[in-house]
Amino acid sequence: MSYRTGATGLTRDLNRAAILRLIGLSGPIARTSIAGRLGLSPATVTSITRELIDSGIVRTADRAPSRGGRPALLLEIVSRSAHAFGVKVAPDHLVGVVVDLDGDVIEQYEERLDLSAAHGFDAAVGVLRSWLDAAAEGTPLLGVGLGVPGVVDSATGTVTSPLIGWRDFALREQLQQALGIPVLVDNDVNTLATSERLYGRGRDVEDFIALTLGRGVGLGIVANGDIYHGYGGGAGEFGHVTVVVDGPVCSCGKRGCLEAVVADPALVATARADGTIGKRQGIAALRRNADAGDADARAIYAEAATVLGRAVANLVNVLSPQLILVSGEGTQAWGHYEEAFAKALQAHVFPPLRGFTVEVDPWDDAKWAVGAASLVLRTTFTPLVDGTQHELAMRAWARPDAQATEVVA
Repeated sequence: MSYRTGATGLTRDLNRAAILRLIGLSGPIARTSIAGRLGLSPATVTSITRELIDSGIVRTADRAPSRGGRPALLLEIVSRSAHAFGVKVAPDHLVGVVVDLDGDVIEQYEERLDLSAAHGFDAAVGVLRSWLDAAAEGTPLLGVGLGVPGVVDSATGTVTSPLIGWRDFALREQLQQALGIPVLVDNDVNTLATSERLYGRGRDVEDFIALTLGRGVGLGIVANGDIYHGYGGGAGEFGHVTVVVDGPVCSCGKRGCLEAVVADPALVATARADGTIGKRQGIAALRRNADAGDADARAIYAEAATVLGRAVANLVNVLSPQLILVSGEGTQAWGHYEEAFAKALQAHVFPPLRGFTVEVDPWDDAKWAVGAASLVLRTTFTPLVDGTQHELAMRAWARPDAQATEVVA
């Protein structure tokens, strides 16, 4: 992809964002390499990088080895020149992180609250205000990203989340007005996939899926290097594909959804019904029994894993990903899923598409919050994602006192 040279306004913003992104992903990197990879003139790269250095956003690092002539200066992002805030939103708690431009966690917060309660949103705003007050001292804060379970229109920040009880809730608009800072919102699994794409195992992979397992079943799709949202942000509702005709009733009201068969609440219901665990016990008890060698507990996991493996095989047959990342609290029991899942997956994948790999990531709420912060970092580097949010973030970067006074809904 090439970028226009010698222009001002939006084109210069695009060039600057492209240079920032390349330095952030590939730095330390020489100006000549930047010009060659982006199709920009050396003069344009020199002008923009000088501006970024003067602003404290980029700095010179080591010199590249020389094969004769003057060694080239290498440029890198000053990771602590600005921060972003990320929040994983769950029905019963919030997890927040402050990250630098490399996605490294500087501070972490957690607060338990009931978002579905009558004043749940107001309580969440109060929590976020206190966190932001603590986080915004001294270093520009570019914005807040939130990962929310449910269907999210990322363009408007409108959320429908049955788990929380929100329907067409203008979360982004409400929070920007309440907090006075740029806000970005997406589905929580999409934020996890965004983090993996920017900083994790998907950094060098153009096509991969992030599958999450636990209280529900989620899916983030990265196609051609970007998150696929679908119409209205609804892509990725993998938990609601039908896997059993006239099967168990799902939380969505349908019968036989994948989530109603393999998610933690479904496993608990099965285990209680057949006496594998007590009527008041939950997923931790089922996992303990399976770890201790209980055949019935292990059989419950194996059956769920077979259904899940078959469903993921169908997904592979449609999307042909290079990589499948599995995460979520359900992975704490992955040892009891793994064998049956792999067997079913390989048995049902179209043979020419078997070149993918499966990687399982230990569950960590903070990583999801980092994914939410990645929404802000990505927008900062790429104005085409959301031009208004990019402009606001860049103003906050250049002038910290702008972040609380120049926000528009």
